Amino acid sequence: MRILYVITGLGSGGAERVVCDLANEMFKKGHDVKIAYLTGEALTKPDYKEIELIKANLNDFKSLLPTYIRLAKIIRKFRPDVVHSHMVHANILMRLVRVTTPIKKLICTAHNSNEGGALRMLSYRVTHNLANISTNVSQEATEAFEAIGAVPNNGMQTVYNGIDLEKFNCIPEARAKLKQELDLTEECGIILAVGRFNEQKDYPNLLKAISLLKKEITYPLKVVIAGDGELRNLIEDMISSLSLKKEVVLLGRRSDIPELMNAADLFVLPSKYEGFGLVVAEAMACECLVVATDCGGVAEVLSNSDFLAPPADAIALKNKMKYALELEDEDKSIVINKNLNHVQEKFSLKDIIEKWTALYYE
Repeated sequence: MRILYVITGLGSGGAERVVCDLANEMFKKGHDVKIAYLTGEALTKPDYKEIELIKANLNDFKSLLPTYIRLAKIIRKFRPDVVHSHMVHANILMRLVRVTTPIKKLICTAHNSNEGGALRMLSYRVTHNLANISTNVSQEATEAFEAIGAVPNNGMQTVYNGIDLEKFNCIPEARAKLKQELDLTEECGIILAVGRFNEQKDYPNLLKAISLLKKEITYPLKVVIAGDGELRNLIEDMISSLSLKKEVVLLGRRSDIPELMNAADLFVLPSKYEGFGLVVAEAMACECLVVATDCGGVAEVLSNSDFLAPPADAIALKNKMKYALELEDEDKSIVINKNLNHVQEKFSLKDIIEKWTALYYE
């Protein structure tokens, strides 16, 4: 089977890693796989050099028509059996490409419960019938699309993101390695957050919560944030204004996320909105305790309200973090094992690949 994945960009987000994981697994199954991305640089890449990456060069409105023509040429030359697009811009554009270019099967996957304003969602609804299958990454996100009229009722399926359990698992030596890297004492607690520095991830909410938590605990604490983005300067200013320079470390982009998750006492997702919350499932697979905001499909992933806080509520987030950090070891182990079993049963990449394979052949 020839499979073309099309995604808005190959930055450092969860959707990008999901697409590369899909491409890797389909290539390993013997399929001919390519990835086209509309804009930006390819920061996230598949593991196999045989999977061709094609940049479509969508940089502004003026480049829209050349990008459209380029994608049409790619399809005519490659003749894919399945085009699987990801994220709203790629989804809408590929539906429009199908108006002039034959596509055997087009599957469009949204990755969020909030994909933009009314015009974008109207475009999604108007072009809905140009896709053979429309999916989203959580039941909450699917229902949100139906509620705002972006898809008709029962017009979208839920297919969860898959976690590579061979990559995200227990790494016993990781904690000692990170403590040595950051020169931390043995008793120092480690809180980890991972994600782009943008409005969605709401790091100001996390920093406010840490500022409150700092006043209520007596043990040393280090907050480690892996990521980068357009709001870095704002985050750095907040760290300074909240007097958190000793507590917060910005690591930038990292390639050792599983190791960081294994090293942490607590993983925190402070987002305003999410589709699935991939990093939550990844942290759970690494046997790291997780606290997150109750947004999008995160509650479906974490499946434990004791560790969920309302979005944009720093006090509630602080309380949940403190509760998690101060759990007795026995209780903590029970929660971690329950989380691990939940991820293994619901979000194993191997099982999710089988679901996609069935949809591709359907």
